[in-house]
Amino acid sequence: MSEPEKHAEFSGNIVMLGFGSIGQAILPLLFRHLSLRHGQVRILSRSPDQSGIAAQYEVEFQALALTESNYEATLHGAVRPGDFLLNLSVDVASLDLIRYCWRHGVLYLDTCIEPWPGGYNDPGRTLSQRSNYTLREAVLAFRLDKRDGATAVVTQGANPGLASAFVKQALLAMAQDQDIAPGRPACYEDWAALAQQLGIKVIHIAERDSQIAGRRKQRGEFVNTWSVAGFLSEGLQPSELGWGSHERHWPSDACRHGYGCDAAVYLQQPGIATRVRSWTPLEGPYHGFLVTHGESISIADHLTLRERGEVVYRPTVHYAYHPCDDAVLSLHETAGKNWRPQRERRIMRDEIDSGIDELGVLLMGNRKGAYWYGSRLTIEEARAGAPHNSATSLQVAAGALGGMVWAMRNPRAGVVEPDDIDYELVLRIAAPYLGQLVGVYGDWTPIKERSPLFEEEMDRDDPWQFLNFRVA
Repeated sequence: MSEPEKHAEFSGNIVMLGFGSIGQAILPLLFRHLSLRHGQVRILSRSPDQSGIAAQYEVEFQALALTESNYEATLHGAVRPGDFLLNLSVDVASLDLIRYCWRHGVLYLDTCIEPWPGGYNDPGRTLSQRSNYTLREAVLAFRLDKRDGATAVVTQGANPGLASAFVKQALLAMAQDQDIAPGRPACYEDWAALAQQLGIKVIHIAERDSQIAGRRKQRGEFVNTWSVAGFLSEGLQPSELGWGSHERHWPSDACRHGYGCDAAVYLQQPGIATRVRSWTPLEGPYHGFLVTHGESISIADHLTLRERGEVVYRPTVHYAYHPCDDAVLSLHETAGKNWRPQRERRIMRDEIDSGIDELGVLLMGNRKGAYWYGSRLTIEEARAGAPHNSATSLQVAAGALGGMVWAMRNPRAGVVEPDDIDYELVLRIAAPYLGQLVGVYGDWTPIKERSPLFEEEMDRDDPWQFLNFRVA
């Protein structure tokens, strides 16, 4: 077997913040694909490493919770100029870490924007203040005059992260199929113009996780294939979606934020209480959860065209997530307890018997039909690809690895989103860990074969209205 390719030379230290399912998943990839010496990687995590994985790789591990009062002193002793802070934690404010890294010349990457504890679900805050939109706008405001400085790649995992690369790859594949020669899009407006030319009205991040274990969910237990705390945090935030220029039915519970890019709206209910119709090639039609995600906002924002300050084109963009079956049962139980999470939590990995994480983007509105592009990764392929992984964790780890390599090769890019970086490089690095990367057309629409047994409001003139996707 040939030696794995080394994607980047890095002389600084890598400090990993948090060591849950994604931290454990990416650790072997760091040593496999980065030129690192013994002692260059260190882990800070709120809980001791009960997995033994850090010791297996002879990585220094410190059990320490980062808080609003100690993070600066802790980081001062942990990272130096030229180092890399890989933030895979929850309940640690991303923007405060980004500010620190900017001041001290430290590279940075996270997979989502997090607040301090309570920020997601503080009853004293408005729904808008609890949104991913607000968290993103704060990061964008910080970076306004700081484009030249230590690179901070924000929200670069699978989704958000790889989803933005999938959209660009899908747009180019569709253009090639239809003999459209866009050249190489050079800016956001070029990508938006191509999406408009292809007639794209809606983009779903369409994911169906079918991984299953012999040990099924028990009463009073929340089971998932990745972070339970992370899923509950985002799931209890208000639903958020990029709002397309073609939409003509305003939801009664939708609100605008009233400031910023204005590319997205939020609904007055949590994401894990909001279901939408979607489709993937293997699963077919399904009901997914419209959970807020950073890519729903950033992709919609970057695919916006304006003329004289007015929006003339933007697709509707949102997540349509069907987690593993045991996670769906867990959500059902959580809802029945008035959204009070279970005390027991379990992340499935080694006990998974079978299944696949079918994760991609579904572009709709084109004359050839809906087009899904993404990763089909089985649990068997994930285990063969890297130790300590499920299909879900490996997709996230692969996207984060791609973002880290880009940052190391571009160390003075300032604060960037997945939509800002070289999607081809990210995909090339991630692809060996994504199973099958495929693009598939389908004739599915959200009003196709709807049951005549129930009277449902729908727009038959334009199937791509959000009204038709949302499950009443």
